[in-house]
Formats: sequence, C-alpha cells, structure tokens
Amino acid sequence: MDYKIQDIEQVFSGQILHKTGNSEYVIKIGNTEHTLKILNMTARGIEFVLDQKYHNVKYLEAGTAEMKLIVDGTPFVVNMHHRLNEIVYKNSGGSDSSSTKTSLHSQIPGKVVSVNIGEGDSVKKGDTVCVLESMKMQVSIKSHKDGVVKKIKVKNGASVAKNDILAEIE
Repeated sequence: MDYKIQDIEQVFSGQILHKTGNSEYVIKIGNTEHTLKILNMTARGIEFVLDQKYHNVKYLEAGTAEMKLIVDGTPFVVNMHHRLNEIVYKNSGGSDSSSTKTSLHSQIPGKVVSVNIGEGDSVKKGDTVCVLESMKMQVSIKSHKDGVVKKIKVKNGASVAKNDILAEIE
C-alpha cells in the first residue's frame, strides 16, 4: 500500500514481507527491508522496535483517507489513499451499482473474532462474513452482495483498521 505524509511530496510504499516470530516481521518500505517487532498495540496506539530503535505512535484521529498520528512526539498526517478519487471510482465500478464492487471492507477498526466463510464458498447479500470486536463489542460484518468468495484477507486474531479489505467476493 502507498502512504503519503502531508507536506512531503514523496509517496512511501510499505508492505509486510513475512513473519519471523511472535510479533516480529520483515517489512519493506520503499526499496529497503527492515525488521519490525511490535511490543504493544491498542486502539490508542502502538509501540514497536524498528531496526533496533524504539518508537511510540499514538493515534489521534482516523478517517477514510487520512490518519492523524503522533510519532515519537512529532505530529503527522498520513494520507493512506493519496489517490482517493481514483480508488473510489475504481472500487465503485465507475458509475455502476455497488454489486460490481468485489472488495468487502471493514467498517470499523477491531480484532477478528471469527471468520465464518471459506474461499470458494457461495454467499448471499447479508450473510455474516466475519465478526470483529471493537471497544468490547462484537460486530458482524456482512456480505455486500451475492457471489463466490474469491479471497479471504484476514485470519482469526488479526487486527484490522477501518476500510481494510476483509474478503473479495465475485
């Protein structure tokens, strides 16, 4: 996924390459690989060690396209979708109805409590795809259309942010 920090022209591409241990990952930012160990993650922020250096990030506010953070005491606004208009048009199927949209997005941030479908399963609009827990409440995430599950993008116990893709339904 591409990220853009407000007032900086460069766009940063980041991805998780693989998990190396309990809460430890190899990630790639731009063309450089880094080691990441997550120490603590809550709804208010995250503490982690990146390349043997401790960092503390506090979440101030998250919207559809941007997130306001304080990283090691410095405020940032990160544009998660700096090409939002292009993405919205593509994911909405242009001027077509939402039935052409394949990606099922999370409406809330939370932890995946259960995944109720498998790849290749047929679903009807309104079927529960997964259950998320947020602020001690469980929320059923339902299919936005009839179709066949092409890909499941989450696992039990995983944390998701608002608007993360949970599944692809064709």
